[in-house]
Amino acid sequence: MLRGVPGFRDLLPFNRLAGLRGIANVRHLDFPDGEQRRLKAVSGPGKATFITPNHPEFFTDWMIDKEIVSRVSPLAASWATNGVVNGLGRMMQKFWLANNLIAQIPGNSAAAKEHSVEWALKGHGVLLHPEGGVGWHGNFVAPLLPGAVEMGLEALKRGRETDPHFKTWIAPVVWKLTFTKDVYSALARECSYVERSLGIERIADKLPERIHHIYAVLLTRDASAYDVQSDPNAFYAERQRELLLELRRRLAKEISIDANSLDPSELLRRSRRWLKESAGEGQKQARRLMETIQRLQRVGPWAWANPLTTQEEMAEHLKRIRNDYCKGTLRDTLNHFAPQPAGPRCAHIRVPEPLGLHAYDGSIDDAVVELRRRMQEAVTAMVSELEAAGGFISYPNPFYHC
Repeated sequence: MLRGVPGFRDLLPFNRLAGLRGIANVRHLDFPDGEQRRLKAVSGPGKATFITPNHPEFFTDWMIDKEIVSRVSPLAASWATNGVVNGLGRMMQKFWLANNLIAQIPGNSAAAKEHSVEWALKGHGVLLHPEGGVGWHGNFVAPLLPGAVEMGLEALKRGRETDPHFKTWIAPVVWKLTFTKDVYSALARECSYVERSLGIERIADKLPERIHHIYAVLLTRDASAYDVQSDPNAFYAERQRELLLELRRRLAKEISIDANSLDPSELLRRSRRWLKESAGEGQKQARRLMETIQRLQRVGPWAWANPLTTQEEMAEHLKRIRNDYCKGTLRDTLNHFAPQPAGPRCAHIRVPEPLGLHAYDGSIDDAVVELRRRMQEAVTAMVSELEAAGGFISYPNPFYHC
């Protein structure tokens, strides 16, 4: 699933079959021995380890997860969304549970956390993506959720009951996926599919401008759905910011709180809690607003931060659009669960310095911030290293403005 079948993956017509080519089409793993040793050093018996990778891509991430833990902690448990573990039928549920996949069930995670702590205390390790959902942004680590740190502290507390020197580690892992050749033509074909699927007219020849136009049209549609005026000639970032401000104001009003006193992430947390505890007519509108805000926020400042965009970033844009907007066909459903890359790739894997909770005096929030800092620094350094070596094919970025 990760690398395909040697001898078939490069041979026509077999290389057109995902099962032979490799569903994730990752031909090479750049995982230096020193990085593996760092992860091995904090894994195994006598310690509790929570492995926390970044989450830039669906399906491929799990394949890389399995490759990593097979090398350092083969019996590690892994967290996955409830829709994967429990939503594909009883036989698939049995298969996932046999592989020690833990279902993340919103609002009902106590059993999953308890199993994770117990499993980690046995020295097997637990892997979970602290970013939560996939963002399709390989150069940017989104704000992290606190679950790994919370479970790590609970494991440390229990471990110290029998061993005063017991140690608990949060072991971050990051990777960057790069194409091994020019895949512009394949990306253009995928863009054409997206345009047809969403009924969006192609008005440009260059691929970055076509992708930008798709986003601009989708933003106009979202604004129109809520009767919000949006200037189509303004920069995308400004239009998105204004729409998000208005939708956040409406969501705050719907759940009867002051939007000005909360940051956007706290507003969404409060909204999720309100939906769990409330009932009535307002639920439908609040949920719709929340879902739209979350979808819009998935295109963040990183999209317009640089004057150039890479073919990897264009591929991420297309996959994000397909995941969020293209629905209703078998092809779209298959793409949602096992998105197909535009060409062969290399996975560059690095292990930032693990965070020892046994030697950390800060709060849970501080630990989460520190963990994200280490992950982002490692991703940025890796991207800079690849860029210096000429590893990216780049184009002018139509999202960018000074």
